Amino acid sequence: MSYLNQLFSLDGKVAVVLGGTSGIGQAIARAYAQAGAAVIASSRDKAKVDAMADELEDLGARTLRQTSDVQDRASMDSLCAETLQTFGRVDALVVTSGALLKMASVDISDDEFARVVDTNLNGSFRANQIFGRQMIGQRSGSIINIASMTSFVSFGEVTAYAASKSGVVMLTKSLASEWAKHKVRVNAIAPGVFRTPLNTKALDIPERLAAIIGRTPMGRVGKVEELAGIAIYLASEASSFVTGQIIAVDGGFLAKGI
Repeated sequence: MSYLNQLFSLDGKVAVVLGGTSGIGQAIARAYAQAGAAVIASSRDKAKVDAMADELEDLGARTLRQTSDVQDRASMDSLCAETLQTFGRVDALVVTSGALLKMASVDISDDEFARVVDTNLNGSFRANQIFGRQMIGQRSGSIINIASMTSFVSFGEVTAYAASKSGVVMLTKSLASEWAKHKVRVNAIAPGVFRTPLNTKALDIPERLAAIIGRTPMGRVGKVEELAGIAIYLASEASSFVTGQIIAVDGGFLAKGI
């Protein structure tokens, strides 16, 4: 294997992808399998977990069939324990699980706001903490959170989501600073607009889609497969001196003014 191929290889690595049975997480799980990693794609849906595990095995990857929920600490503890029992270590964690609520801010109830924040921000912290503890013990690992364009700019009527994703940015930077001495890296990907099950209803509103495309210099929404490269980079030795970074994959969205 050439030096360049070795740099980006995930051969022998063990990756856990939360929310790995649909959308962004599914695309990353597939990419990791193709890059040589053992991949555990987990979500709350047992049927989807089993189907994804079958696909990962067809790609030649070792895997587990384990459900989990970022809102349920016990399920996250169990997922980490099962991964360690089977593979002995965790080299990469990707947290793509998320909740989106599109509603006028004056109408959001306390419970609705809390649910979105608990899934996106508190859930990311739970996962980072549980798997980060193991990575600290083994003195290596890469955690990849999912931020958002709304971590930086406002979108209409998604206040709870934006607040939670802004929190993910500082969570990522804080843990990166705290855990660097343990050789654990923490970064985040901030996707531009990609069509996923989470946002497809919003993108089906013609004027909303037109506004997004008009703001995106590349003139289109992204394909989830276009996140594979950055996800492999952040999990591989190619990014060994990269931590605390929020990397936008957005077709130029954040760069554009008027």
